[in-house]
Amino acid sequence: QVQLVESGGGLVQAGGSLRLSCAASGRTFSSYVKAWFRQAPGKEREFVAAISWSGEKRSYAGSVKGRFTISRDNAKNTVDLQMNSLKPEDTAHYYCAVGGLFDSRGGYSYTDGMDYWGKGTLVTVSS
Repeated sequence: QVQLVESGGGLVQAGGSLRLSCAASGRTFSSYVKAWFRQAPGKEREFVAAISWSGEKRSYAGSVKGRFTISRDNAKNTVDLQMNSLKPEDTAHYYCAVGGLFDSRGGYSYTDGMDYWGKGTLVTVSS
């Protein structure tokens, strides 16, 4: 059974940092794109960041670019999200996922949906 389990969420003050981690079990995803999404209360789930299987290509939502960094360790079957300079509007449930595609120019799309989802971890940023 494939499982994606997020960890590292919590309460942090604005301007602080958190590092989320997602561990996969049940199969390896070394050749898959991995991504992070988030869903704030009362809002739709939105894309945050994605990383290609090799780590050479990364894509970020405009709202987090320059503050968040996605990374992966294929040997450990994990993907992390380093979040710096957090803002209250970053408050959300954060989900890791597997799927989507990078094109030759580094653009990321997930129009066909994601293959697997974690259950999420809550990040709360206080002002």
